[in-house]
Amino acid sequence: MFFRHWNIRLRVGAAVTLLFLVLGFAVSSFCPIPDVMAWGSFPKSRPPGGGHILGTTALGQDIFWLAVMSLRNSLLLGLLTAFLSTALGVAVGLFSGLRGGAADRVATLFTDSLIAVPNLPILILLGSILKGRIPIPALALVLTLFSWPWPARATRSMTLSIRESDFISTARFSGEGTLKIIAKEIFPFVSDWSVASFTNAILSAIQTESGLAIIGMSSNTMPTLGTMIYWANDRSAILSEQWFWIGAPVVLVTLLFIALFMTLSGYQAYATMRRGK
Repeated sequence: MFFRHWNIRLRVGAAVTLLFLVLGFAVSSFCPIPDVMAWGSFPKSRPPGGGHILGTTALGQDIFWLAVMSLRNSLLLGLLTAFLSTALGVAVGLFSGLRGGAADRVATLFTDSLIAVPNLPILILLGSILKGRIPIPALALVLTLFSWPWPARATRSMTLSIRESDFISTARFSGEGTLKIIAKEIFPFVSDWSVASFTNAILSAIQTESGLAIIGMSSNTMPTLGTMIYWANDRSAILSEQWFWIGAPVVLVTLLFIALFMTLSGYQAYATMRRGK
């Protein structure tokens, strides 16, 4: 009954996203290769077949398992960054918007300052200093640093419009503390937006890492969709007509972005319909 109320965009987007999650986190657990990035593990530049579903790369890697593990790490980066940035941003926005005063002014100054800082040059500099060996958790923390001010700013604006409502005043006069008011009275109004922000943060994190990896500024020793594109381009996969090597990560990134976008837009329409009832 719950899924029957979902619109077609939400159903298709959620189904494809679930397929990617299963492929990345379930299928990857059956990977028979200890290190999918290791060179010379298999005969080089083999076409699909003979135990290699998508063939092998010019570096002697199995393309299918390389793509699966790359998808897993990209999803892990996106989910970790989205969770941290959304949780931190929403918490700061709720607290500063409700408290007001000096706490709100300090939080606003801090978030606006981070928003004004260009993150791409810093990420490129960091990748250059670490010589393309920045690990996924560290990259997720860096991306979180530049991502959380946006949800914080939006959540603060919504909280400011809600805190003067009569039910908030009633809760205060009833003796409810700040945390209880945030959890019971305000957060339900921003929860739908938080889901949308979480989904958008996944897209942003994967897009940023892929862009850094393609120019050689991410972890080139860690399989991600961006790293896979980097090595395929570095070894002239297009000129040598190794379409599965360059095509697999491009198709995965494209379908993942479309699926997440459909999930996001479908959920927003679903949430609007649910509030109208």
